Amino acid sequence: MKKPTDRQQLLKIITEGAYVREKITLSSGKSSDYYIDARLVTLTSEGAYLCAKLMLEAVKDLKFDAIGGPTLGADPMIGAINCLSHEQGRPLKTFIIRKEAKAHGKGKMVEGPALKKGARVIVIDDVATTGKAFLHSIDVLRPLGVSVEACLCIVDRDEGAADAVKAKGSRLLPLFKASEIHKP
Repeated sequence: MKKPTDRQQLLKIITEGAYVREKITLSSGKSSDYYIDARLVTLTSEGAYLCAKLMLEAVKDLKFDAIGGPTLGADPMIGAINCLSHEQGRPLKTFIIRKEAKAHGKGKMVEGPALKKGARVIVIDDVATTGKAFLHSIDVLRPLGVSVEACLCIVDRDEGAADAVKAKGSRLLPLFKASEIHKP
């Protein structure tokens, strides 16, 4: 039997371990009849590895200076991407965007190596619905003089995130569309 591709294996992990059919309120405030808990994927060694590998593949032809995203959804992927990029001999700078500025220390919104004015970045997150986390990230990065070349997620629920990100001058690159996972 033929070994599944990395993409097929990640899709299997998502559908078998992170996809649940139940009524739920999403972080966007929308109600849904299904949920994809991507942290059940990204907080496993195989899931984190496959996400990092496929994300690095998805952006290999883009010009960017760093990759990062909003806490908490992006945190495990950022760590995995950081390690894998080093192992591949193409170490990347990574960053994490806070929900709110720290009330102590330097009051930073962005953690990690300093992003210089003019830097181009890729923003990542786990699941995109309306794009709220991506929009917050773009709004935090723009005043720093940082441009968001693309927004990359594991799953696009196809509920407006792509249009919202496009309206901010970027583009959404999902590894999967929700229609590949959720069958109404």
